[in-house]
Amino acid sequence: MSSIFALVDCNNFYASCEKLFRPDLKHRPVVVLSNNDGCVVARSKEAKALGIKMGVPVFQIRDQIEQHNIVCFSSNYALYADLSQRVMSLLEEEAPYVEIYSIDEAFLDLTGLDGCVDILSFGQHLKAKVDQCTGITVGVGIAPTKTLAKLANHAAKTYPATGSVVNLMERDRQRRLLALLDVSDVWGVGRRLSKRLYERGIYTALDLADANSKVIRSEFSVVLERTVQELNGVSCIALEDAVPVKQQIVCSRSFGTRIIEKEALKEAIAKYMGRAAEKLRSEQRLARVVQVFIRTGAFNPNDTYYTNALTIELSHPTNDSRDLLKAAYEVLEKLYRPGYRYAKAGVMLTDFYEHHAYQQDMFQADPVRKGSKALMEVIDNINHSRLGKVFLAAQGTSTPWSMKREHLSPAYTTQWSDLPIVR
Repeated sequence: MSSIFALVDCNNFYASCEKLFRPDLKHRPVVVLSNNDGCVVARSKEAKALGIKMGVPVFQIRDQIEQHNIVCFSSNYALYADLSQRVMSLLEEEAPYVEIYSIDEAFLDLTGLDGCVDILSFGQHLKAKVDQCTGITVGVGIAPTKTLAKLANHAAKTYPATGSVVNLMERDRQRRLLALLDVSDVWGVGRRLSKRLYERGIYTALDLADANSKVIRSEFSVVLERTVQELNGVSCIALEDAVPVKQQIVCSRSFGTRIIEKEALKEAIAKYMGRAAEKLRSEQRLARVVQVFIRTGAFNPNDTYYTNALTIELSHPTNDSRDLLKAAYEVLEKLYRPGYRYAKAGVMLTDFYEHHAYQQDMFQADPVRKGSKALMEVIDNINHSRLGKVFLAAQGTSTPWSMKREHLSPAYTTQWSDLPIVR
């Protein structure tokens, strides 16, 4: 039985989310900006048609923004995450197995489904259901391997005649598409590797598919050899039906305004640690190692540059926000230098353990706080209920250093006060 994979990818996802509740922007160019509204991180198809590049700093395209009446939005992560969850839930209702690959795309294992339904019709059904139920348009690529499914999805979004759904199960269709695509379009190849392949006379995806896999392995890597096999319809990359356990958790932000005082820096670290600890608990893990890093701006000639990071190892792994913040403060005391204008800070948690699955220090008493687990659960439950917010007092209530989000749209789907009103 041949494997059947589908890749469902949301079109221009961040920009599509912003347009969803703004029908007046249906045909307007829209861009979404990075933290502190610095660079373009997403573009609508209209913005792409104007030549707006991914990652370009906003100040470099001010004239284009005014000339073409481009609408700018700050990144609204709450909105994007909620709409992503809705899309993925729909896919999980329809497909036997789903691997959420990123916030806007998922692999589906449809193996054996061709005995019950026409696979192309099923792909069209998936697209129509997501479009109807969420308002988010998607492309669907179907193929016998995940690598080919990626290319099929690329074709679905590139060629309007496909109706945004491409079935690449047939060998002839695979080879015709591979001949049209540059080798850099292949999943996992990228620009750097493609330059080496060009030197070997491998310019298209079809050239790579026809290359000797043993030679590719000896001159490049076993990973690229696996890609060659995938391009020839041999499935080598299975669906991940379980989310891989994180090896580290990082929480950091650039500040909207420079921080000079240590107390303001401590508030920022407290806020980031509170979020990192919450993520750690959602993973059902404990952390033994805490790292803190701070840096000044790198591009202001009037600022003296300083960057540093330090790590501390706890005697006992924990996910209690209080213990993790205490460790972070110990590190910050060693890192902080007065007189500098700090532009960014962050925390990282590593060396994870499961509950009751670690070696205790035989020379120290168990330092776990009484009622720690119950308290953290209560805090998380309140915060997840969206009925209130509980946080450490060290995080402060006023954060003038928070990142700039001057073009932030409402949280249409997660805040009662932001629900759109239809009159």
